[in-house]
Amino acid sequence: MIYDLLIHNGTVITMNPDFDVLDKGFVGISNGAIKEVAPQRDDVPLPEARERIDASGGIIMPGLVNTHTHAPMSLFRGLADDLPLMKWLNEYIFPAESRFITPESVYAASLLSCAEMILSGTTCLCDGYFFEDNVAEAVHKIGMRGVLGQGVIDFPAPGVPDPKKNVDAAERFMADWTGVTPLITPGLFCHSPYTCSEQTLKAAKSLSNKTGALFQIHAAETKAEVAEIRKRDRTTPIQYLDRIGIIDDHTLLVHAIYLDETDMECVRRRNTNISVTTESEMKLASGVARVPELIKRGIPVGLGTDGCASNNDLDLFQEMGMTARLQKVQTGDPSVMDAKTVMAMATVKGAEAIGLGSLTGSIEVGKRADVIVIDTRKPHLTPMYHPCSHLVYAASGPDVNDVIIDGKLIMRGRNIKTIDVQEVMGAVNRLGADIQAGSAI
Repeated sequence: MIYDLLIHNGTVITMNPDFDVLDKGFVGISNGAIKEVAPQRDDVPLPEARERIDASGGIIMPGLVNTHTHAPMSLFRGLADDLPLMKWLNEYIFPAESRFITPESVYAASLLSCAEMILSGTTCLCDGYFFEDNVAEAVHKIGMRGVLGQGVIDFPAPGVPDPKKNVDAAERFMADWTGVTPLITPGLFCHSPYTCSEQTLKAAKSLSNKTGALFQIHAAETKAEVAEIRKRDRTTPIQYLDRIGIIDDHTLLVHAIYLDETDMECVRRRNTNISVTTESEMKLASGVARVPELIKRGIPVGLGTDGCASNNDLDLFQEMGMTARLQKVQTGDPSVMDAKTVMAMATVKGAEAIGLGSLTGSIEVGKRADVIVIDTRKPHLTPMYHPCSHLVYAASGPDVNDVIIDGKLIMRGRNIKTIDVQEVMGAVNRLGADIQAGSAI
């Protein structure tokens, strides 16, 4: 067999159920799928291929899966820092969105975010925002895989000035993007249980149930949210969402920091998935999710970055390292959240959490070829005793050299082949100048 693409001469970290690592191996790819994963022997010729990537002794691994982003919010990177969540939202972000979020700005900023993610090894994102059709256009243009949710909120929002039509807008987005490309899976994103009424949440969940789409929602993110829901509904945010029929295996709870034992058992029983965004949660002083306990209960937990307005970057390698370290401090146990566990959150468990576990997240025969190559010929990665440890505690986005998505070579030698990154940066810089001129920053 002649492969379309052969990646060879590297340590292959498969992230398969046995966590197999090939010290020197190759990956054969054809028709966008992984066809062979095998050790490389000096006395046996490599398979034939139309194109080859020599990993030069580096690491060949699954592309990273970012389970929570707001891609257009790279437009507001650094706009309002060092603030509590509600002040940050109500006094800065919501007003900025109402003035400066347009289809054009969403497209440009989403392209910028996608470029940043590809340059740091992310091949798949789970996004939620407004004008999500323009996010989808950007994701499609650059060639990423994505689960994309149209934003739903009970306030006038960009593209949806009448809140009564918020679920209708999500339904139109889903209809427009279903079947357009196998790389994009449309869904919907309800902002939170305190910005969406029970009626809105139920209507959105009904649409999710009808279409099988992923239902994303921020939940149990802050102490203030928990206090508000307890006062209003006499229960926790998780129990409230469960009571009205939101919690199930097509729901992604984002943040999920303040969960008690009953909440965690509910999430486990309902086969619900969770995304944690450690750096954003730290920066906003929201709290620390009980990740080791969630994982111990068998709950799929993925890793996300959140948007650039509250992180302020989209580098999942940094997110992995921070998550591992913070949980060790939080629990007082240096053995929790070992490198393999955190790597799984950023790859195979993340893919499971957003409903794409059968397609991506690991290097296995039959899965789609979403693969990255790490250049380890660098001082901070020398020597290398344990590759997984290096990836979590020493590596960063700029160590990614090549990115393959669905078998297509998207980035080679840190050069993105599908868009002009300088042109995109120029467009966003011009938007940023307009924002700075028209706001109080």
